[in-house]
Amino acid sequence: MTLTDRVTRPAKTRTAHPALVMAGLLLVAANLRAAITSVGPVLDELRHDLGLTSLTASALISLPLIAFAVVSPVAPVLARRVGIERTLGAGLVVLAAGLVVRSLPGAPLLWLGTALLGVAIAVLNVVLPALVKRDFPHRIGPVTGAYSSVQASFAAIAAGLAVPAAGWTSAGWRLPLGMWAGLALIALAVLAPQLGRRGGPPPSPADVPAAGVTATRSPWRTALGWQVTAFMALQSTGYYILITWLPSIESSAGVPATEAGVHQLLLNACGIAGSVACSALIPRLRDQRMLGVAGPVLYAVATFGILAAPQYGVVWAICAGIAGGSSIVLALSFFGLRTGHHTQAATLSGMAQCVGYLVAAAGPPAVGALHDATGSWTPALIAMIAVDVVLVVSGFLAGRDRVIA
Repeated sequence: MTLTDRVTRPAKTRTAHPALVMAGLLLVAANLRAAITSVGPVLDELRHDLGLTSLTASALISLPLIAFAVVSPVAPVLARRVGIERTLGAGLVVLAAGLVVRSLPGAPLLWLGTALLGVAIAVLNVVLPALVKRDFPHRIGPVTGAYSSVQASFAAIAAGLAVPAAGWTSAGWRLPLGMWAGLALIALAVLAPQLGRRGGPPPSPADVPAAGVTATRSPWRTALGWQVTAFMALQSTGYYILITWLPSIESSAGVPATEAGVHQLLLNACGIAGSVACSALIPRLRDQRMLGVAGPVLYAVATFGILAAPQYGVVWAICAGIAGGSSIVLALSFFGLRTGHHTQAATLSGMAQCVGYLVAAAGPPAVGALHDATGSWTPALIAMIAVDVVLVVSGFLAGRDRVIA
């Protein structure tokens, strides 16, 4: 069968109602961070119970990021072979299993479960933008913003419920680490009617590149692919550094712990606002250069403010939150906006998230090591500002109205 035949012949695959697709997409997104953010608030209790060192316990948060980096390039291959919906379904099954396993007694099961959920979330992270590209090609920005907001909201809910949930039963910290398996199963139930669907609706001629060139060209071999990847990597690095070290940086500057906690809450809450604002602006602009520059500049302003005037931490937390929320939505939207087909979008997503999370996983330890070596947070904050400058450049380049070809 020729490429033209595949375009013009009616699709034999079952198609789902857009509302059902959107519901499944949002529920999958709700599972992307809850499993990770539920760990931090109960980490001290977990350490005491299992006798772990601080370094070993902190690896529980870094392990999923490493899994993201390792598994992300494999996810597009899996999606092409078995279909997007089936790949998402398999990811949700593994995620639910990982959450249950890590909540069972025994330190080895804690690590095994954490590794499983890291693999599962890596697959979901990569494949979801391909689903958006395939089923919502003209609404990439708004749909990406919607699922990013849901992702951030459930991340905040999971973090907020962790400590209270640990006191609900004698299971203690094991309950908040395992209870989100229920959310994964709910998402799987909503996705279940679509699991028989291997492909999307028949593509329009505009979505099919001449001779299949755009659909098959690897982003790994293009400058634009690396520009998008650099933007994804550096904005993720800034976010994870602030999430990890902002309370410690503020504490060393004399900010009370209660205020630092409020600033951390604002950082997450304003991320949702940034996500919504960015998703609304993407379809209204001719290209995304302004957005690609604005978020990094706001990041740099926040970082300089933390360095020069930490007493105004509430302002810098708001700025950093808006910058982080808008930047992640833009980075995820680039996977669809800079590609010609959903299979290529999956490949770019895998590439950018592989490199991105590898860099992001190294960011917080590098900043911590720089602080330990110098005895001050100033060199680390200056280094972060330098990273923000590079992020501005990559955001401008990736924001140009181009497609990998």
